[in-house]
Amino acid sequence: MHLKLRLIHSTMMSGVLSLLMSCWILYINLGYSSHFFALWMKAWGLAWPPALVISFLAGPSLLHLAQKLSK
Repeated sequence: MHLKLRLIHSTMMSGVLSLLMSCWILYINLGYSSHFFALWMKAWGLAWPPALVISFLAGPSLLHLAQKLSK
């Protein structure tokens, strides 16, 4: 996979996954409040950068493993 494609895919996948997971975990831990959206955006802002790095670095190995497992 080309570097540009890997970067775009990792950015999109990590962004969506960290957005949804931070919302879910925040809701489970704190419930809904009037400050929910602000807290969620803060949590997402903290979660996305490491999710992007992990996705970018682990992606090729996980793709290779998935290909082996699917045979």
